Amino acid sequence: MNKNNIKMKNLKLSRILNLSSFLRICIGALIEMEKIRLTSKIRVVKNQNKFDGCSENHQSFYTKYATIVSKTLRQPIFQNFLKWLIKKEQIDNSVKDIQIRVLPFMKSNGKTIAGRCSSSGIIRIFPKRKRFLRKKLQVHKKEKINAYIRSRAMASLIHEILHIKYEGNEPKVRKLTKKYFNIFIRNQNPNPQRAKNIQNMLFKTM
Repeated sequence: MNKNNIKMKNLKLSRILNLSSFLRICIGALIEMEKIRLTSKIRVVKNQNKFDGCSENHQSFYTKYATIVSKTLRQPIFQNFLKWLIKKEQIDNSVKDIQIRVLPFMKSNGKTIAGRCSSSGIIRIFPKRKRFLRKKLQVHKKEKINAYIRSRAMASLIHEILHIKYEGNEPKVRKLTKKYFNIFIRNQNPNPQRAKNIQNMLFKTM
């Protein structure tokens, strides 16, 4: 075999190796992008037996509530913010499932919780009780209540994602949740007072 043939074979081999390396890099990048992309992991979940046991009025209310939350959490601007948050906090994004639960989850003391994150990477976002929101409607406009529902859902997801890194450190997670939600809401609301009002209403009643 002459030198030219050897050179050609080496060149072809080099190209194949470079292409293989390039494909590995691309596949790795796609896997990382998929980890960060949370939209595909968001879904509405309901306990059918409990749901069937609710009145038609409650079923309609909580179904609409879950629809608002689902649309809110899927918004590209909020998803981009979560990507930034995950990178900034260097969070190992092991989220497998984001469940928007249709019905509230009540603790033994009768209070509801906003969200939960399991060790297996399953995040659950729960609604506020209808009774609570009905009382708020007596003193606030419907638009403000809807803003509260959307804000509570976003803050809850931020909170549970932070729990992936900080686990049982609830005080730190609460502090960071307020910090990052404040950053997001102020960028969306040029009016500082409106942003402050949303925050005050949210963190006093979450």
